[in-house]
Amino acid sequence: MNIHEYQAKALLASFGVSTPKGKVAFSAVEALQAAKDLGGDVWAVKAQIHAGGRGKAGGVLICKSLAEVTSAANTLLGKILVTHQTGPQGKEVQRLYIESGVSIAKEYYISLLVDRALEAVSFVVSPDGGMDIETVAANAPERILTVSVDTAAGLSPYISRKMGFFLGFEGDTLKSFSQLTQSLYTMFVSTDASMLELNPLALTTSGELIALDAKFSADDNALYRQKAIAELRDLSEEDLREIEASKHGLNYIALDGSIGCMVNGAGLAMATMDIIQLKGKKPANFLDVGGGVTVETVKEAFKILFSDTHVKAVLVNIFGGIVRCDIIAQGLLEAIKTHPMNVPVIMRLVGTNEEEGRRLVKEAGLDVRWANDLDEAASFAAGAV
Repeated sequence: MNIHEYQAKALLASFGVSTPKGKVAFSAVEALQAAKDLGGDVWAVKAQIHAGGRGKAGGVLICKSLAEVTSAANTLLGKILVTHQTGPQGKEVQRLYIESGVSIAKEYYISLLVDRALEAVSFVVSPDGGMDIETVAANAPERILTVSVDTAAGLSPYISRKMGFFLGFEGDTLKSFSQLTQSLYTMFVSTDASMLELNPLALTTSGELIALDAKFSADDNALYRQKAIAELRDLSEEDLREIEASKHGLNYIALDGSIGCMVNGAGLAMATMDIIQLKGKKPANFLDVGGGVTVETVKEAFKILFSDTHVKAVLVNIFGGIVRCDIIAQGLLEAIKTHPMNVPVIMRLVGTNEEEGRRLVKEAGLDVRWANDLDEAASFAAGAV
């Protein structure tokens, strides 16, 4: 689950990380008042959407007068901001963050991620802050350092100093950086985060390290014990299909293709998506119904697929071990009571109660095309769109 920059900075501040003074605003009037309350003579007016690349897309405006703050707020509020992370449809700006200006001497990059292969938290740092880290990785990989933290031992002073030396810090700045990394690691672990990024982390002309921008993502599976973070969720920033899917315990991610997928098991889902692309088409979603699926959840999954105007064909690829094929069939029959099959449906049902599942669909007289294997199923789906 993602949260807004201003929310992430409030979290950072609660763990002792320095951030610029700022206030959220939902109107030009509130933006002006925020600037007045903050004082000073330079402000940053920042669009708050769940996507990176806001600055390059015109979503961050530097203002040197109160009149400019009002003008910037009027420009950004209601604007559809298109960045490299939003896709061509963009996201509407519904709130702003008004922030005091900071005198910057140098910018750096630092992030924390979960390294699932090592089962550890990893730091990624670079002296090239304010840039897309992917660009740095492609053009100058030697300017990126990645270090993993032993889960049992925690973050050691040695690792903090190693990162600090890589960034060129020394003296008091190195000490401040070591304290910062400890605070970030503590926050990351205690909030069940999956990603925390400061880009840039700024060194001010007065020698202070300050989080100039912040992105934070929490592990969805841990939100049940992170009530305060769960309350920060902004549903207006999320895909309506993903919201609906989450209500029913479905693992669903909307994509930009035309073939809707229903699969059981993440690995099989990835393989299904890969072979669709091998056939020259693109999947419209990732949808893993999981092992403990019920008729009700299958019904809701089909309803999401059938109501998606981007979906031009549905590919059902079920390998029934724990999941019973007849449950998939019954879910389809329940779904079409309210959401007719208005697109071609290709089904591959293999495993537990396979014959019963096929029988239910055939006796219902549904126009389903049956496939014997995944390659055939993907070919049928690609040929239908």
